[in-house]
Amino acid sequence: MHRLFEGDLDPGEISRNLSIMYNIPVEEGKTLLFFDEIQACIPAISSIRFFYEKFPGLHLIAAGSLLEFALQELPSFGVGRIRSLFVHPFSFDEFLQACGEESLLKAKLGAAVGHPLSDPVHQILVNHFKRFLVLGGMPEVVAEYARNKNFMTCQQILQDIIISLKSDFAKYRRRVPSLRIQEVFESVVQQNGGKFVFSKTISESNHKQIKEALELLILAGLVIPVTHTSAQGLPLGSGQHLEKRKMLIFDTGIFQRLLGLDISSLLFEEGFHAANRGAIAELFVGLEMIRSASPYQPVPLYYWHREALNSNAEVDYLVQQGGGIVPVEVKSGTKGSMQSMFLFLKERQQPYGIRCSLENFATFEQIRVYPLYAVSNFMRDLGVGYRVSGIGRIEVSS
Repeated sequence: MHRLFEGDLDPGEISRNLSIMYNIPVEEGKTLLFFDEIQACIPAISSIRFFYEKFPGLHLIAAGSLLEFALQELPSFGVGRIRSLFVHPFSFDEFLQACGEESLLKAKLGAAVGHPLSDPVHQILVNHFKRFLVLGGMPEVVAEYARNKNFMTCQQILQDIIISLKSDFAKYRRRVPSLRIQEVFESVVQQNGGKFVFSKTISESNHKQIKEALELLILAGLVIPVTHTSAQGLPLGSGQHLEKRKMLIFDTGIFQRLLGLDISSLLFEEGFHAANRGAIAELFVGLEMIRSASPYQPVPLYYWHREALNSNAEVDYLVQQGGGIVPVEVKSGTKGSMQSMFLFLKERQQPYGIRCSLENFATFEQIRVYPLYAVSNFMRDLGVGYRVSGIGRIEVSS
């Protein structure tokens, strides 16, 4: 295949050769040409702009992993001609769709803080949510569960994915040993929910090499940073402190499998306190916020933390809404102190905050309560959700 992209990248010649090799005509307006694993062939990436210019009527999709690394080797990449789509594991809404729960999804999307769900429907959604925490959103895992509802088979698929991920570390960068990348990846899992501390990474490497391995994992989309911001003004990034970051792994199913969490506790404990020790609820909310936002650009996540004598306070996530800031706190059960939330609202003079928990939709004082399974609802209500458009309809699939 690679030899078709050597020398002249004329799209007509490439299409003719593909037609001969596969005995399938490549015709404008009729054929979908799909370049999969395109990162393995740099000239094929370069050819995309010529297909756009000379074959504008041909439908062409290119997909691959670690594309950011491949693009760094190109002097130019069709500026203004190519749109990138950031693809993530399934969201909870998409999980419900995959399981055929269209009516349940419609009910969830139609609920609001002033219009809660009935208790039986709420409990059904909580049960689905707990299953999703265990399974995560990797497509093969979701497909297996939708077909057979077999948790053990899904766990084996997750294990296979983890093995594949670790074997791929060798492809990331020659100047960072794959063992260092694996150590940093595992350290991210262990430190999930707290500020990432470089010295906690068990490695013979120096700080610089650990930092570089971490940046590679972020670039690959396997690790997602949550950056501290002073939140003194807007945009939130203007007050960020890059030396203070939490790190999220990209999928809850991968997370629980790597950490060896007790699946029965995740599924059956009322407040899944075993999961709370691993901060899986906070991880889920951060991932859902990204999956609910625009897929056409990376979505930065921020948190707020104040360290003062006898007064530590932290808010899990901050969301910019117009000219204001909405704090979001995550609770793994139905109870929990809101001192940090109220302190932030008072200091920053913001009108309200959001609490994500296992409670039904509700409102009290300055707090709007959304169930943990309803992150896409509050992203939509804040005007920053793009994927969900209309009740029960997903415009952009992950």
